[in-house]
Amino acid sequence: MDASIVGRSFPPPAPFEVTEAALADFAASVGQSYDGGPAPLTFPIVPAFAAMMGFLAAEEIDLSRVVHGEQKFSYERPVVVGDLLSVTLTVATLRQIGGNDIVGTTSAVTDADGALVCTGTATLVHRGVEEAEQ
Repeated sequence: MDASIVGRSFPPPAPFEVTEAALADFAASVGQSYDGGPAPLTFPIVPAFAAMMGFLAAEEIDLSRVVHGEQKFSYERPVVVGDLLSVTLTVATLRQIGGNDIVGTTSAVTDADGALVCTGTATLVHRGVEEAEQ
C-alpha cells in the first residue's frame, strides 16, 4: 500500500437507519437480548462495516488478505432507534512490518443532522503477497 493513502477519506455509503429490528438482530448475533433503549455499544460496527468495505473496494484490497486487529468506539451520545447514521472512513496511519501493511482507520459516525454520534478506530493487517501465498 502506498503511504499517500494516509489522510485520505472515502465517501460514505448510503445512510443506515437504526431500527428496533436491526438492534434486536445485532444483539442476538452477539449472544445478547435487546429490550429497548440505546443500541449495544458495539452496534456502530454495522454501518462502519459498509464504509470499510467501500475503502477496501476503492483500494482494490482483497478481503481474504485482511485481518481485523482492533476496534474501538468513542461516543458523543448513544445510538438510538430512529437514528440515520452515515459513516466517513479516513485512513489515519500506515506502517509496514515484515511485508505486511498495518492500517489504522478512523470512522466518523454522524446522524442525519451531521452531528457526530461516535468515532470508531480500527486496525487492519493487510498481509503481503508473499505472506498470503504461504
